[in-house]
Amino acid sequence: MKKYDFDQVISRKNTDSVKWSRYPDEVLPLWVADMDFPSPPEVAAAIQERLDHPFFGYAGDDKPLIETICEWVYRHHGWKIQPEWVLLMSGVVTGMNWVAQSFLHPGDSLCFHTPVYPPFFHISEYVGVSRIEIPMVVQDNQYQIDFEKFEKTLNSSTKLFVLCNPHNPVGRVFTKPELECINTICLKHNVMICSDEIHCELIFSGHSHIPLASISEEAAQNSITLMAPSKTFNIPGLHFSFAVVPNQKHREQMEKSRRGVIGCPSMLANEAARAVYTHSENWLEQLLNYLEGNRDYLMDYLKTHLPEIKVIKPEGSYLAWLDCRELNMQSDPYNFFLYKAKVALNDGRSFGENGSGFVRLNFGCPRSILTDALVRMASAVRSG
Repeated sequence: MKKYDFDQVISRKNTDSVKWSRYPDEVLPLWVADMDFPSPPEVAAAIQERLDHPFFGYAGDDKPLIETICEWVYRHHGWKIQPEWVLLMSGVVTGMNWVAQSFLHPGDSLCFHTPVYPPFFHISEYVGVSRIEIPMVVQDNQYQIDFEKFEKTLNSSTKLFVLCNPHNPVGRVFTKPELECINTICLKHNVMICSDEIHCELIFSGHSHIPLASISEEAAQNSITLMAPSKTFNIPGLHFSFAVVPNQKHREQMEKSRRGVIGCPSMLANEAARAVYTHSENWLEQLLNYLEGNRDYLMDYLKTHLPEIKVIKPEGSYLAWLDCRELNMQSDPYNFFLYKAKVALNDGRSFGENGSGFVRLNFGCPRSILTDALVRMASAVRSG
């Protein structure tokens, strides 16, 4: 079994990396969901092999790739999907907006739970509908959905619920009973579900990802699931993702609304996806072990050196949601750590009103980079 070195630090400066070019060189970037690990070597090998054939004409339907996707989803999530349910696209954010454009009309509203990934907030703006933000609650040291409030908040205009599972930024991996409750409420109120499951392979010990659509036939027919290899295998710049749409009428509507607007991934993106879904199981297993080690190291460091910062242990993803409110800063924590510690995190306020006083930290990096960032943050807090 090949051993991968996730401790290796490789410079990404001057490589057109958004993560490493947004801030000055002295700033450590632990913000955007882009890991600082090389993609599996099979990705570069597959792309190079395709480049050796010097023709880049129009690509047709890649039916073998879709079969590979179906096999992967069944092997990893126990969900048997049919090839005709799979619609290829360039990104999950594109997919969320595609779903909204396909099924929402003026006067409708969509809803989601907060805090949540910032692009969720733009969907309603792009489509021209209203949005309903439903705060999650912290109970038993865990972010949970207030199902009573969830149901009471829905109204006759609500036509779409957008789920984030595993959840970004709080790291929850929702259980089957929670998913069943979500599905029951949405069915009762005739609300379609769009489930963003882009982090579905990044799950830590003691937890397992359950696609919402897999819990029942009713759930499958009322939901559209968005998945991608981009976060798991660190290939977001190749722009490959897919929607799983079991409902035939929903597929027909999405195919109709994509005309001239929503394209398919490039042939090189297809080759990368085929490579990771076929040859990268060992790489993924080692990645998860390393990420879990980083998560535990982060938790221990904060408890010892920055106990004022509270964080609920992530169950999935490589993102940590840091509650900095006990630091009683004069400025917000994002700007404090950026200018005082030279560490770039995500500003919690961009994840919703209940994100004020929080920052999101990406621990998908070599341990030495994570350590450097945490030492800088602790030093900045001590010096004020």
